[in-house]
Amino acid sequence: MVPANRWGSSLYTPYQLKIIQEVITLTVFAIFAFFYFGTKPQWNHIAAFFCILAAVVLTFIPLGK
Repeated sequence: MVPANRWGSSLYTPYQLKIIQEVITLTVFAIFAFFYFGTKPQWNHIAAFFCILAAVVLTFIPLGK
């Protein structure tokens, strides 16, 4: 993970890298829970996922520096 952060930090900020990591982790877990445990996401899980996607969009909006 450390080399990935060093390589990624040349392209992304540490905040952006963390947001990307969280989205990947939650997506993999949701797919695993659906197929392995057979649980279906409820409306509040889907709403929370869209809030996380909104965080990704807000993180990657360029600010005029």
